[in-house]
Amino acid sequence: MYQDEKLICEDCGAEFVFTQGEQEFYAEKGLVNKPKRCPDCRKARRQKSKKRLYDAVCSACGAETKVPFKPIEGKEVFCRECYAKNK
Repeated sequence: MYQDEKLICEDCGAEFVFTQGEQEFYAEKGLVNKPKRCPDCRKARRQKSKKRLYDAVCSACGAETKVPFKPIEGKEVFCRECYAKNK
């Protein structure tokens, strides 16, 4: 029913194969559009969209934590647990 299909990546212009197995997967998930990016560009795009996390020390318990914003000196920063307690 499905056959491997050659597509062109809209980001880098490289040719890539939309395999029979990928097409079956797309159909099972109800996806109707073909991929526009090659696997390398899809991976790079996912990596770019991840939020950057900054190292910080919790103002309440002193634990090292990571936060999705750049901590400002003099402002309190809380770890997940302490934030939930103070909410």
